Amino acid sequence: MGIGDVYEVTTGNCSDLYYIDTGMYDTPQYGAVYILDADNPAIIDTGIGTRYENILDALAELDIAREDVEYILPTHVHLDHAGGAGYLADALPNATVGIHKIGARHLVDPSRLVEGTKMAVGDAWEFYAEPKPVPEDRILELTDGDVIDLGNHTLGVHHAPGHAPHQVVFHDPRNDAVFTADAAGIYHQDADRVLVTSPPPNFDLAQCLADVKLIDALQPSTLLYAHFGPAATDDRLQTYANVLTEWVDDVSAAKADLGDDEAVIDHFLETTDLDELWGERKARDEIPMNVTGVLLALSRDA
Repeated sequence: MGIGDVYEVTTGNCSDLYYIDTGMYDTPQYGAVYILDADNPAIIDTGIGTRYENILDALAELDIAREDVEYILPTHVHLDHAGGAGYLADALPNATVGIHKIGARHLVDPSRLVEGTKMAVGDAWEFYAEPKPVPEDRILELTDGDVIDLGNHTLGVHHAPGHAPHQVVFHDPRNDAVFTADAAGIYHQDADRVLVTSPPPNFDLAQCLADVKLIDALQPSTLLYAHFGPAATDDRLQTYANVLTEWVDDVSAAKADLGDDEAVIDHFLETTDLDELWGERKARDEIPMNVTGVLLALSRDA
């Protein structure tokens, strides 16, 4: 597997479905963008804007004309999912950009989103492209229960606000699959591990666990992770619920023991080993972000 490569999804009952390794944060197997080659093609998630040309190259490789793409569908407006939306909208002239109504204004004017992202990711901002605004008349505001008609496929829209208030997951019944956004955690293919994602400022454990139950109730045979790639559902949803609960308990215990937030972050930098999965740089960016998200949630609940 390599950055920019295109892969067919063959898990479970999936067909007409492909994903690109976007090389997010210069890290292979971290960021995926999906192309559903339906009668009316759709792109699910957009990456962080850098290397968006790889998505356009994938369309050409799949013999999908740019003017035929019907929808660009970020699962939420965090820039690792929506940062490429404006670039793709420019390149795909007939595509409608669908986003939950709570997040629509941030695609039209990304300035506050950029500010918040810089605070959350710190030095990792260097990997991002400055997002381009999406014209307001190109945006379709989505809400829970909507159905996007792609001809021979449909995508059911399900609001899943635990990770972020503007997050949705998309259910493709024909493929018996769910595009999970960040609601089912992060999946590392080579290690076959489900890992937490709990970034600031809106992480909410109780709602995240409710989102896991929402996906489970759809009974998909395949989970389509934005981070990273397809996997058979098996017991991965329950695994994520357990891992996430244990993670919050661990951060809470460290906070009670150490008191100072920076000391808590340092503790997890010293004791959490993600280097073998993504390399030292990405691991050192990921851990403080996830700890900070939990600490903010704990302070809200105090």
